[in-house]
Amino acid sequence: MKMDGRKPLPEWLDESVPVHEDIGRDHPMVIFGDNRLCAGKSLDVHCMPRPHMHSQIEINLVLDGAMTYWFDGRIVKIAAGGLALFWGMMPHQVIEAPDETRFVCFYAPVSMFLGLPTMSRLRQALFDGALIEASQVHSFDKEQFLLWRDDLEHRPEALGALVRDELIARIRRLEIEGWRDLRAVARPAPRDNSHEAERMIPVEAMARYIGENGRKDISVEHVARASGLHPNYAMQLFKRAVGMSLKQAITRHRLDVAQSMLVASDRSISAIAFDCGFKSLSSFYEAFEKRFGTSPAQIRKGH
Repeated sequence: MKMDGRKPLPEWLDESVPVHEDIGRDHPMVIFGDNRLCAGKSLDVHCMPRPHMHSQIEINLVLDGAMTYWFDGRIVKIAAGGLALFWGMMPHQVIEAPDETRFVCFYAPVSMFLGLPTMSRLRQALFDGALIEASQVHSFDKEQFLLWRDDLEHRPEALGALVRDELIARIRRLEIEGWRDLRAVARPAPRDNSHEAERMIPVEAMARYIGENGRKDISVEHVARASGLHPNYAMQLFKRAVGMSLKQAITRHRLDVAQSMLVASDRSISAIAFDCGFKSLSSFYEAFEKRFGTSPAQIRKGH
């Protein structure tokens, strides 16, 4: 697929290629295997045909050129040398990038950030919908980001955990050295009255509510109320946009938090399960092994 003579879209954005077994080409959300850290397959920046969402934290280092985002109703530009990150559940779209534009892109599981209490201000900003740009980018960043990308692409099993630790350390440095929210200097995007743009607003509200309240005793009705919609319609809208049900999204969030707590604390597995919103240990173990392919005890042992 090509867009007006521009570079062809990468496979994960080509509408002719399914990106998830539950998602067709009408869904604006791209679902990745978000229980692991992964890198974008291409260094080239491609314009996107429409806004999309995904469940990870996206981290971009622009190597050359510049990329312009439509980001949640704002126009934001990241120049060469810029290091930016944001929560993928905020609707976003690359709308302009010169041919020479290249970047390194990482998709980090939310659990990487939930497990870092020392980064609470940065973490809060991310889940409030900020597009964060580092105040300082260092001479070693380009070489380091390219090395991490190569490690994740060619030796993920051997070096994936090391890349995760080193990337966390870089984000901690970003937190200490300073950052700004690019929304504060962005200009509003021209109003889009399309049906797809309008339906993204309540979907975003529901996703944010789950991110902020998923560990509590919430139901589908609570999430729907956050969007101001009738529960039946909210469920249908969320399913069409995201490719999973509201109930599945709540469970997925709880599991991601549980995974993070298993790694970052020595609390008992049962305490973590109940603190993350599960009502029984059996339901927790069943859901955890189905999602991560291993047991909570093995996850803890591995770290």
